[in-house]
Amino acid sequence: MELMEILGYLGALVVGLVLGLIGGGGSILTVPILVYLIGFNPLVATAYSLFVVGVTSSIGAFQNFKKGLVDLKTAALFAIPAFIAVYLTRRYLIILIPEVVFTVNDFKVTNSIFIMMLFAIIMLLASFSMIRTKKDKGLEGETQAIQYNYPLIALEGIVVGVLTGLVGAGGGFLIIPALVLLAKLPMKQAVGTSLLIIAVKSLIGFLGDLPNMDVDWPFLLLFTAISIVGIILGVYLSKYISSKKLKKGFGYFTLIMAFYIIYKELF
Repeated sequence: MELMEILGYLGALVVGLVLGLIGGGGSILTVPILVYLIGFNPLVATAYSLFVVGVTSSIGAFQNFKKGLVDLKTAALFAIPAFIAVYLTRRYLIILIPEVVFTVNDFKVTNSIFIMMLFAIIMLLASFSMIRTKKDKGLEGETQAIQYNYPLIALEGIVVGVLTGLVGAGGGFLIIPALVLLAKLPMKQAVGTSLLIIAVKSLIGFLGDLPNMDVDWPFLLLFTAISIVGIILGVYLSKYISSKKLKKGFGYFTLIMAFYIIYKELF
């Protein structure tokens, strides 16, 4: 086993750890690990990421469900349009992206570069979301009655579904604020509900890929198993470590990773 492959499997452990410690964010690492450490094509990496994120998040969702921290009605309202959007994106839209998307001054932006650059933009947005410390009364929402802005929740579900389909990330940093602000869920319940949405949405997206590719199941199952070990360990360690500090630190790490991807793809 080569050094980069070993680092890739260690990365799988980190993905699970981060998901377990801060309830999201770990999935943003999966695609860079699969592309730069393991050596997969970005199109394959986004598909594999959906499976890893889906299975790992389902473990976290189950743990939160047992604690009563999953709102099934809100999950359904958000998830149904997201499920449809992510499946259609992986089944039909992703294969329509041409080999060369466009050319700028003789520089060809291939589909691989396009996907990784889009992923870097998502990472930048995620990092700002994690780093920001400004308190928003709407995000506290612990005592507000649950209410539903149906059109906005559905629209957000579609947007997150398409983005998930394109870049293979769970989109927790988009889902959690939407659940808190649009459905008035308490933060802890929003995290648990988000994990359920991410899990099912990602796995449905992966199903859309199955007709389009041959899956390396031994690798994918081993990578996912290591990630599951990570999330179980992360949930245990979260009792002793400040999630706020971890989230901010991981935000800065994500920011650096985003700039690294931009540099690597363009220069």
